[in-house]
Amino acid sequence: MKVIFMGTPDFAVPCLEGLIKDNNHEVVGVFTQPDRRKGRGKKIQGTPVKIKAEEENIPVYQPEKLNTSESYEILKNLKADIFVVVAYGQILSKEILELPPYGAVNVHASLLPKYRGAAPIHWAVINGEETTGITTMQMDEGLDTGDMLLQESIPVGYEDTTGDLHDRLALLGKKLIIETLNKLEENSIIPTPQPETGSSYAPKISKALAEIDWKASAKEIYNLIRGLHPFPGAQTRYQGKSLKVHRARWIEEDHSKEPGTILKVSKEGILVAAGKGQIQITELQLSGKKRMGVSEFLAGNTLEVHWKLGAEDE
Repeated sequence: MKVIFMGTPDFAVPCLEGLIKDNNHEVVGVFTQPDRRKGRGKKIQGTPVKIKAEEENIPVYQPEKLNTSESYEILKNLKADIFVVVAYGQILSKEILELPPYGAVNVHASLLPKYRGAAPIHWAVINGEETTGITTMQMDEGLDTGDMLLQESIPVGYEDTTGDLHDRLALLGKKLIIETLNKLEENSIIPTPQPETGSSYAPKISKALAEIDWKASAKEIYNLIRGLHPFPGAQTRYQGKSLKVHRARWIEEDHSKEPGTILKVSKEGILVAAGKGQIQITELQLSGKKRMGVSEFLAGNTLEVHWKLGAEDE
């Protein structure tokens, strides 16, 4: 099949690579978000998908808005059999969805109908899910509401972060999109409507969510830290400064201290009271400083038992 690929971030690159290497399909064009200024130097950078497409000499299109007559004409003239959409970042209009004979297929990083929306991997970890996966679906005008094509699950490990799952799911997506396209071409796949029950929404991660609420249980805090790693990172306050927590352990043992109170400081970790249980911070980063282990952090910073982390420490 002739494929137009629409995607933007790192997550989409393995799917694009798989389609390029697969002899059954030809990627005739790639649509991705416009170049943006990124990093401390605010240099203009192309998206990961654009970089990969250019390496393979595939035409790249970067409309600021996809749903225009100009984009419609480009898509129409490319005469693709199908659109493959992976974390593109723009909504496709009904007119565009109906252009290719096989429609538009989306690779979504959850077991739909659970975790529709922008941040399914983050929320699966934050909510302590033990299983997640990939769903390929026939796109409609709703938000991740189209009929399901294929679905495959993977376990979520106790220590898995969003970063860990991101990489595994991206590779699973690569496998599943090839299977999906092959089965569609063979007419051996039956689209299945999503169940009426069990749906949930995974909104974008907000700055407010990243602030650790020490009144929450240690398990909830631990899952938040995992779910926001490596980006944007769970954080708290230390002597009026922002302190990002990269790695931690969850300890069920209870205590009698106020949430956020430092219970013990050692090279093994900084033990902090939660609403229920304890959190042992093992890797952290002060605002403007590099990420470091606890022993390195303590070599240049003072932390004492009974001090409190969080908004009330100032």
